[in-house]
Amino acid sequence: MLIDCETCCMRGTDACDDCVVSVILGSTPVEIDDSERAALDNLAAQGLCPPLRLVPKAG
Repeated sequence: MLIDCETCCMRGTDACDDCVVSVILGSTPVEIDDSERAALDNLAAQGLCPPLRLVPKAG
């Protein structure tokens, strides 16, 4: 999965401030695999980091 803030329709909204990308990963595009996505989801479920709020723009 490619996480790229430039392709997210939530960019610049309040959701962006509470997204794991902004908090942990920064705004640089990053490729994560299924196990990394699962790890981020688990951390978010335990309240240790915000969830991934990426909503890809329709293309």
